[in-house]
Order: sequence, then C-alpha cells, then structure tokens
Amino acid sequence: MESNENRQDQAVSDEAFKLDRLRHSASHILAQAVTRLYPGAKLAIGPSIQDGFYYDIDVDTTFSEEDLEKIAAEMKRIVKENQPFSQESWSKDKARAYFSAHQQDYKLELIEGIADEEVSVFINPQKGDAEPFIDLCAGPHVPRTGNAKHFKLLKVSGAYWRGDATKAQLQRIYGTAWTSKDDLDAYLFRLEEAKKRDHRRLGKELDLFLFSDLAPGAPFWLPNGEDLYENLVSRMRTLLRAEGYSQVRTPLIYDKALWETSGHWGHYHQHMFHFSDGETEGDETRIYGLKPMNCPAHMVIYRSKKRSYRDLPLRYSDQGVLHRNELSGALSGLTRVRQFSQDDAHIFVAEDQIQAEVERLLDLINRVYGAFDMGYQFQFSTRPADKLGDDALWDQAESALEAALKSHGAAYTVNEGDGAFYGPKIDFQVLDALGRAHQCATIQLDYQLPQRFELSYVGADNTLHTPVVIHRAILGSFERFIGILIEHFAGNFPVWLAPEQVRVMTVSEKSVAHGNAVVAALSAAGIKVVFDDSANKIGYKIRECHGKKVPYMVVIGEKELEEGTVSIRSRDHGDLGSMTVEDFVARVAEEARPRF
Repeated sequence: MESNENRQDQAVSDEAFKLDRLRHSASHILAQAVTRLYPGAKLAIGPSIQDGFYYDIDVDTTFSEEDLEKIAAEMKRIVKENQPFSQESWSKDKARAYFSAHQQDYKLELIEGIADEEVSVFINPQKGDAEPFIDLCAGPHVPRTGNAKHFKLLKVSGAYWRGDATKAQLQRIYGTAWTSKDDLDAYLFRLEEAKKRDHRRLGKELDLFLFSDLAPGAPFWLPNGEDLYENLVSRMRTLLRAEGYSQVRTPLIYDKALWETSGHWGHYHQHMFHFSDGETEGDETRIYGLKPMNCPAHMVIYRSKKRSYRDLPLRYSDQGVLHRNELSGALSGLTRVRQFSQDDAHIFVAEDQIQAEVERLLDLINRVYGAFDMGYQFQFSTRPADKLGDDALWDQAESALEAALKSHGAAYTVNEGDGAFYGPKIDFQVLDALGRAHQCATIQLDYQLPQRFELSYVGADNTLHTPVVIHRAILGSFERFIGILIEHFAGNFPVWLAPEQVRVMTVSEKSVAHGNAVVAALSAAGIKVVFDDSANKIGYKIRECHGKKVPYMVVIGEKELEEGTVSIRSRDHGDLGSMTVEDFVARVAEEARPRF
C-alpha cells in the first residue's frame, strides 16, 4: 500500500513538473513576442528557473521598463491567440538550414553541442500570413499558449553567453508564471515584501554595514553590525566548545603546493586570488594563494603529530577569514562577497563513527536553526563529473552518509551530481519568513583529502588506518547568514540578537538623573542600552527609535521620576504602560538570554 508520505511527495513532484513546463512555455512565448517586436533579434536560451523563467537575447536596443511593458502586451496577444505547441524531430542539417536562414547564430552553436543526429524543435503557428515561430527545444511544454496566461515580466539584466565573460553580452529578461491568478498575485506580494526586507537597504538604515568601491566584495562592519556579527561568532564558539570542538586559527596565504596536494589547484584555482612574491625556486616562480577554504590547513594540523583512535572524533573549528575571486557582476550585498568568514569545522573520524557523528550534527543544526524560527529541507548530493577518487570509495562514502540520514528519519531529496569534488554532501535549504530557500548548513563526507595528505591514526589493532573527514558548516558564512537574518526578521531582530536592545529617553532635563539610574541597572544586567538625554522632543526621539527598530523604548518624564518607575513602549507590542525598574530589567534580561 502506498503511504501518505509517498503520495504527498508525488503530489509535490507533479506540481513542480507542471510549473516547470508552464514556465518553460512562458519563456517561448516571451521569445516569440520579442521576435515580433524586434525583427533580427537573436535568441540564445530560455529555461525555467525557481519561481520563474528567463530568456537570453542579443538585440541592438537596450531594453527599458517601457520595452518590457510592450513585450508583455505582445505576450498577452500570443496567449489570447491560443497557439498550439507542437514538437517535431529534425535532422541536424534541416535545423542548421532553418536557423542559418533566420540568422540565429546561438541556436547553430547549440545544435553543434547536441550528440544525437536529430534535434527537437517546437513550432507555434502564428496568425495570418506570418510564418510559424520555431525554437530549438527539448520541451516539454503546455498544450497551448493560452495555458500560460498568468505571468509577469520582472526585470532585465546583462548575461554573458554561456556564462563566459569573454563572449557576447546578452540581455536576460526575467519573468514569473503560475497556474492561477491568485498564485501569481501571492508571489508578486512576496516580491514586494522582499524589497522592503532587502538587507542592503536595511543594512544602511540600521547602520549595520557599508560597501565601498575601494574594497569590492568586502563589507565594512559598522558598530551595530559588528555587534550582531560578534554575537553570532561568540555564540557558536560557546556552543561548539560544549560539543567537544577545539578552536584553531590558520594562515591566510599558502604556497601553491598545498593547493596542489589538496586538489583545489586543479579544480578551483580560477576562483582563488593567487600571486607571486617574485622569488624563484630553480627555474620556477613561487606562487601563493589566499585561502578560499580551511580544509587543507586542518589537514596540516592533523598531520603535525601522531594520532591514535582514542583521539577520534577530533573536531577542529575555524572562523578565519576566507577569500574567493567572485566575478564582480555576481557580487550582491552580504549574500555574495569576496571576503568572508565561515562557521567552519572539520571532524576526523574512524569509519565506524560516521553515522553517529552525522546524526549528532543533524541534532546540532536543528537546535541552532530552531533558535531563529527557521525551518529547512535536506538535499543529498552525489558524485559530480569532476570527482576525485575511484567509484568504490564514492560508493562507500555515499552509502555512509545516506545511512545516517535514514537512521535520523530525515526526509530528503537527491541532487544527482552536485556533490563536492572530494565527496558527497548533505545541504540544508533553510526557509526564511517569506518561504524562500537559502543554502546554508552543509555536511560533506571526504575520503579523498585524508589520502592525499597521507593522514593516519593508530587503531586498536596497533596498525595504521586512514581517517575520514567530515566537512561541516552550520550557519555557513557569517556574512551571508546575517544578510539572510536581516531579511528574515525584516530588521526587527529579537532581543537576544539586537545590537541595541533598549533605548532610554528623557522628556526633560529634570529626569536625566533617573534616566542614568535606569541605564546603570540595565547595563549591570548585561543589557545593551543607549541613553538619549538630548533636548529633542520626545515624539522625535520615539520616531527615531522606531526607525532603528529598537525592541524596547523607555520613556522617563516627571511622573516616572516621582514614582521611581519607567514607561515602556515595545516595538512589537506597543504601549506596555508603567512598571518598576526591577521588573523591566528582569523582563529584558530573560528575552536577551541566548537561544542556543
């Protein structure tokens, strides 16, 4: 008998397929509309993506917002025409002749990359004497253009052909499509809400961080942002210390030889910052690289002394600075940077410890994300095409990781071919308040690096064995996670996270002494408090405090002075009235208690 869970999974899968087909069809309608309005436009690719679709187009004009409106109007006409999508299989010669006659150079290049002798095309008959719109595509599509009526064009951006900066720059038109108007409206509402929550805007408003062209891809943390950053860093250190981790710190710069041993030079050097110091060894100039990850350095630490099975599991945590050479066009606030620090660790285990250690990590990740009221989904990623090592080791590694998932009772999807080059992994798609998924935590199993660095430990049988390494991150990079948190909370951080937890405001100079006493009581309890005893009117002070999203506002006037109380306004709950200083301090202290 089929279980409810299996039926639900199938329903989700069917819905995802339906949306994928719908959005792929919408991208073809977009391409047809563009060729109607801009004869001579050259079409590249137009896939469906999460929540939408895009099409890359080479055209002489630069698309504006007004152009997008024109294109959307033409798409609506095509939808109203209710053209059928019909698929045909053509020989490569026939396809070459057609797309050559229509000067579709990108389609010709795509044809050459297809291994089969025949290619798939989709045909949409157009009204009147217009020739059919024909596109190179494997499909699938909806039956007719009228099935894709709930769409919206969103934006246009630049995109290099096949992601190669040395090739032509195209214009990428993004859109979204849904099966109903209600779903489309709900998604557009979420987009508007996401704009309000944009961490780049809120980061500036809340004085958290800034960016400068003088250091592209590296944030300048302002006092409030540094407080938030340090809060997370210190909480993770305290938590990991209790979990048996040892904190280490490793160099930023390494000789190329380290990266050659680890395999990163062959698989990753294009994403690294590397340079020469001008010195030579023999006939070769010495090359160094800024570290993009910590794992090779931790292999060096492990290898520095003789190890026993009694030392395992051996857990190294490292929050050091990392650098990755991201393309300038890919940089995006805190979520894609060139300089960052990870909540990073490497755990050296014996093979029979893998399952227990991974289950322990799953519990730890659940504990941490529960503190932020964030759910998550599991993805199990298997061997990529450019993997290191033989298939037997990969079989062993994948089986061990999947066994831990099953033992833990975790529901997961399989992401074929998306593992790291050194081993399979579990990725955690963290869900924010808007239901958006962000890849943060990861658990990666590695049989390769221990072999490449010739690591060993003396087993209970008094012979040498090779350890297995678990690469793991819980928050991911602190920079990216803070960007996600800003948007998740819309800047309204819970008290335990907030850089400023309480602001004390006086109505007049008469109440300054009482204000100082309240500030002292809050500070003594470890509460982060700011005192505003300026001459500004109290209404202005309150508005400014709301703008900075401070959780608690304390107003002190003559009444509070006489009664020895405080008047409290909560960011989240409004006016709380008067209470004693002791009661208020106790309330905030409880809310300020760390949640993990």
